[in-house]
Amino acid sequence: MKKILRVCIQAVLIISAAAFAASAQSDDMRRAVGKYSQIMYYIDRLYLEEADFENMVDDAVTAAMRNLDPHSSYIPAAEVMAMNEPLRGEFEGIGIEFAVIMDTLTVQATVAGGPSETVGLRAGDKIVQVDTVFIAGNGVSNDDVFRLLRGEKGTKVALRVLRRGVADTLDFSIVRDRIPVNSVDAAYEAADGVLYIKLSRFAARSDEEIRAAFEAFGKIPEGLILDLRGNSGGYLPTAIKIADEFLQSGDMIVYTEGRTVPVMKERASGKGKYRKGPLVIMIDENSASASEIVAGAVQDQDRGTVVGRRSFGKGLVQQALPLDDGSEIRLTIARYHTPSGRVIQSPYENGDVEGYYEDFYNRYQRGESFSRDSIHFPDSLRYRTLKLGRTVYGGGGIMPDVFVPRDTSAYTDSYAAMLRQGIVPEYVNGLCDRKREEWSRKYDTFDKFDSSFKVTSRMMEELMALAAERGIEYDEEDTARSEEDLKTYIKALVAGNILSRDCFYRVINERSPEFQAALDALREASLSSKALL
Repeated sequence: MKKILRVCIQAVLIISAAAFAASAQSDDMRRAVGKYSQIMYYIDRLYLEEADFENMVDDAVTAAMRNLDPHSSYIPAAEVMAMNEPLRGEFEGIGIEFAVIMDTLTVQATVAGGPSETVGLRAGDKIVQVDTVFIAGNGVSNDDVFRLLRGEKGTKVALRVLRRGVADTLDFSIVRDRIPVNSVDAAYEAADGVLYIKLSRFAARSDEEIRAAFEAFGKIPEGLILDLRGNSGGYLPTAIKIADEFLQSGDMIVYTEGRTVPVMKERASGKGKYRKGPLVIMIDENSASASEIVAGAVQDQDRGTVVGRRSFGKGLVQQALPLDDGSEIRLTIARYHTPSGRVIQSPYENGDVEGYYEDFYNRYQRGESFSRDSIHFPDSLRYRTLKLGRTVYGGGGIMPDVFVPRDTSAYTDSYAAMLRQGIVPEYVNGLCDRKREEWSRKYDTFDKFDSSFKVTSRMMEELMALAAERGIEYDEEDTARSEEDLKTYIKALVAGNILSRDCFYRVINERSPEFQAALDALREASLSSKALL
């Protein structure tokens, strides 16, 4: 450990001398690093006990990052893979979606073409043993499942499985492989000729997934809805590629600038697949970063309509910088501007992460989720869109063209508690486990499911009983307010479980005010374009 410490200190001093020699702040930086090295040296030589230098350095780096902007961060080595996996677009494992039902690992679905599907694993199968580890009924957690089933490509894992209707257990030997992690959660025809795409994050292959959705649609859409609600961002290059699908050649998409980073301007290539038709981008208060780049470019270029609520306001660009022990820092190196010049980043003070997020949460208290008039921007942050000269504002998120207030009419304290504890998905997972074979035969298409599936009073009673077991009591008034939303949520979860993820959104969007506003905006845009012709 002492040798490692000395090498680390030497490396820090070498890097600081080489990389920052020309900086006006290099003397300050060298003094700070020297001071820290002295302290570590004294602890190593003189402290009463053996010191845990690794944890001390981790704590020091974490504290250093907290003195910067709210989005610079340190990620320990143990967490790097989990943090990067959703953005890389793949992981190595056996390729299943699962749920832990009644303390038993249950297969919800197999990834198409993946190793589990190949050997014949099915939805509804219960995995009771992994290699030599018996996992049924002993408190198995999601983390346990990841640890046991994921592993390097080419390695084998032995599973023992219980299957409904089969008396004996079944044994499978599965060779792990690379499994895609999709970022397009849904893509379907939302109305005649209208393609709806739900994008959950901007991953390495998200642009390819969107192009694949266009190809699967089989025709040029007469309207497109890109749903970025709840999308907190991802890779900047991916956001640029996706915005490029909608803009004309030479249109500015975004530009970035930083203290040591030169200005970089990104323009559309003119090769996008959907550069002319009616377009709606859906956003909400949890849409951030890359989502705001796409929404801002579409809005500033007057290319489409932005529908929803004011977005989060993250206009800072981070670069992932790996460290020798496998950890990494994500350091803010630049800020981005929308084509009109807007800075979307919400105000912050270095070192005040709590205040930054508290201000975001206070938006709800100020009524910003419910009324456009409650949101105020100073005139100094006023900008004009580039084609039509419409007024837009910087200084904290993207303000939509069509504001849709948040609908909380069905929310009660009991309903909110059920959502926080995940009780509805828990109930539906168990319900589908019992009914999977029957419902899979009965509802082989979405149209059949949508027209005939009903959430029964018995289902509601069972759900309320489960909620009561978890300490949540519903009274008649609560039930009356929440019933329709609960039934829609149950139906959507069943559709996603029995049919496909697309079907979850096909159900849930029917009661979404934002989605209905998006369809209305498309119809208006379509009528306007026909009038111009």
